[in-house]
Amino acid sequence: MDTWQEVSASVEKRLAAASSGERKVFAAGIAERLLSWHEALPTEEQAPFTMSLRPLLNSVWEGVLGDATAFTAVKRGVAEYMLSDYCHNDGQDGPDDADEHAAAATLEHTYLFGCNDFAVWASGRAVDAVDQHLEYLAEQDGDLPEPDEALIAELQRQLRDLDLIENYSKDLRYSNMGLPIDTSIRLRAELRMPLSSRD
Repeated sequence: MDTWQEVSASVEKRLAAASSGERKVFAAGIAERLLSWHEALPTEEQAPFTMSLRPLLNSVWEGVLGDATAFTAVKRGVAEYMLSDYCHNDGQDGPDDADEHAAAATLEHTYLFGCNDFAVWASGRAVDAVDQHLEYLAEQDGDLPEPDEALIAELQRQLRDLDLIENYSKDLRYSNMGLPIDTSIRLRAELRMPLSSRD
């Protein structure tokens, strides 16, 4: 059986070979799963800053699925973050809300730039979130799955996501230039919903 590091290397290799449009959809899927998980937490455990990012992530989805007009909303949302107190170089002395996994995955710049490094970074955020959840379960004396198996399961999910996305590579290759509305609607049903599911 492969180690989680080997499966992670496979994800990185696939991302390097993917188009910018495919990487954007992949990263949006990861951000969606992390944000949906955060939204399902009890209210007292939800981070207000993370919860405030739902409109931005919805705009990212519109953009990665071919609505070129969404670029302005995403650019504005990222700029608001960059100009806020949450974007800082104060280390432990500054607010850490933007470093929460769902927030960080939503704010990462794969949509704006489509580069491989940001997509790989989003993949790593999902793995880190699984690892953090395992630590939480250990502290709660809960049922703890085998750590390597849990990390591999997340990365195998990412490979399945990449398989699905690859089926739409022709549509996604130039999605940043805008797609016909009927194509965007079809992609929303055929990509956003399955990539968003936590199963």
